[in-house]
Amino acid sequence: MKLKNKDIQFKYSIRVTLALYTIFFILLSLLSVVLLNFLFMEPFYVRNKSKTLETGMYLLEDVEDLTNVDSSDPLFSYCSVNNLIFVVIDEESNFYCNARSGQGELLASRLFGYVTGIDNAQPEILESTDTYRIQKNKDFFTAEKYIEIWGSFDDGRSFLIRSPMASIRESVELANGFFARVGLIMALVAGIVVWLFTKRITRPITELTEISQKMTELDFNTKYVSGGRDEIGVLGRNFNRMSEELERTISELKSANLELQKDIEKKEQIDEMRKDFLSNVSHELKTPIALIQGYAEGLQDNINDDPESRDFYCEVIIDESSKMNMMVKKLLTLNQLEFGNEQVTLECFDLTALLQGVVQSARIMIEQKGVRVRLHQKEPLYVWGDEFKVEEVITNYVSNALNHMDGERILDIRCRVEDGRVRTSVFNTGAQIPEEDLEKVWIKFYKVDKARTREYGGSGIGLSIVKAIMESLKQECGVENYSNGVEFWFTLEAGSEGNL
Repeated sequence: MKLKNKDIQFKYSIRVTLALYTIFFILLSLLSVVLLNFLFMEPFYVRNKSKTLETGMYLLEDVEDLTNVDSSDPLFSYCSVNNLIFVVIDEESNFYCNARSGQGELLASRLFGYVTGIDNAQPEILESTDTYRIQKNKDFFTAEKYIEIWGSFDDGRSFLIRSPMASIRESVELANGFFARVGLIMALVAGIVVWLFTKRITRPITELTEISQKMTELDFNTKYVSGGRDEIGVLGRNFNRMSEELERTISELKSANLELQKDIEKKEQIDEMRKDFLSNVSHELKTPIALIQGYAEGLQDNINDDPESRDFYCEVIIDESSKMNMMVKKLLTLNQLEFGNEQVTLECFDLTALLQGVVQSARIMIEQKGVRVRLHQKEPLYVWGDEFKVEEVITNYVSNALNHMDGERILDIRCRVEDGRVRTSVFNTGAQIPEEDLEKVWIKFYKVDKARTREYGGSGIGLSIVKAIMESLKQECGVENYSNGVEFWFTLEAGSEGNL
């Protein structure tokens, strides 16, 4: 079901949410300012006023004769700016005050009470030293609170400097009232402004919503066109890229679906190959079993009593038994390699020596077939691999080449180092392998020339073992046709004499 703009409930609208959040945070900020102002303004004021009183004390101490000082003196300017009232009493009980007439006597009496200790007030002491004391006190007559400093100078004079605290409380109350009124107006105005301007934000979001809806219907032709360099613009461009990627991915999925269908067909082919495998095993075993059975029955029935015939019958039975035994061993070896049960031992060895050993082992067969062997690698060449399994690979290649030798009857063995790997090739002159059979030669029991394979006793398993061995070593192998013959090759990781 297609989503319409009207389907979005008003209370869930981004515009409403942003407006409400803006008003909420402005009111929260206002409340925080009011609370901070109420809780911490007075202590802050008291600390600063204490420093002001100390400064006034030092200025007062510097003036020795107050009667000869005019109003332009820094002391009077400082007291006027900071709303300070002071009184000083000398050793002869004379006093001087910068307050109006009548107030000086009260301050002087208060100072006298402080100095003599007869004052009954219980002030809040803020700071106390050997020469002065800063405190908060309350006036008996006016009930007004003051912050004041009093003490004695080195010349014997006593002093009292005070500043009323009523002004700070009035300032706090006035500031809180001002903040409350201004904050409420700002919250209302901000809500209206956010409501109007969020339309500019929600318009591209609405466009993206419509695009996403079309994307759910697999329509990837619609693109984001509002542009912009902000986060929504980036999101829109990402939507466009995502649309292109989804379109490409769906195309790839369709291609993958076709590949899957091909894989299913391939699986069916594998099932057919499995059936062929069972059929081939049965066929390969049936012939030697039939021969063994026939010749054994002939021996049992004494068809030919002469020793020469009996020896011939026994040789046939032994030969066919040997072929069966070899094929079963190869099948077991291949099965272990394919299922990873065969132990792989990596070691560094001399490939040249191994090649020479395999050629030497096949010397009788080489001479019988009149083959000319060309082993081009003479110097030691070190590689990493399982020496026993690599020997089996080379043996399979060499025996396969000798059994398919023709033409000039040349067996050519080469080694070439390429990018840290050694590529070993075994070439024999003779007929090419048909192109359609090149990739099939590695399949179990597959025989390009079945008559010829049967002639030399091949089972079609040797190259399958080669493929399995190279896969267990994480290396490669292959076959290539040439105008005058066929080349089989494999690779190994290059080593050095120091790795021995």
